[in-house]
Amino acid sequence: MKHLSRLSLLACFLGVVCLAAQAQDFRIGYINLDRLMKEANIAKAAQTKLEQEFARREKELVDLGNTLKAADDQFQREQPTLPESQRKAREKQLVDQDREFQRKRREFQEDLTSRKNEELQQVIDRSNKVIKQLAEAEKFDVILQDAVYMNPKHDITDRVLKAMNAAK
Repeated sequence: MKHLSRLSLLACFLGVVCLAAQAQDFRIGYINLDRLMKEANIAKAAQTKLEQEFARREKELVDLGNTLKAADDQFQREQPTLPESQRKAREKQLVDQDREFQRKRREFQEDLTSRKNEELQQVIDRSNKVIKQLAEAEKFDVILQDAVYMNPKHDITDRVLKAMNAAK
């Protein structure tokens, strides 16, 4: 029921857009959000900030993973010659170390994802503000961010990027 209602609303919206598009003064613009997220200075700065913020922890995780792998490889080589009690103790130690490594990796990923979302939201907020200002200044009726197809003549991504990069 909800899906049908959304489809009806979308059809009505598209009908209104088509009717309005027939009018001479109807202006439509398209923004390539992927390009904004890759090329805007604020997005590049956010990416650099995240890389610097998480570089140390990432290196620690890589080092810990390499240490764990080396310990496991050594255990695999020595396992046939170890007494049963030592073998079990080393096996348990390796399992505990792996569990701790997986926990740290999970925490790192959660922290990184959270920070990426925070930085992304700032970029989106800034881009929406610039898009709205551009739409009002140039009297656009509609600006779309996602479309299956859009005629390149309606693409205003370059103008938005220029405005975003100019305004600090």
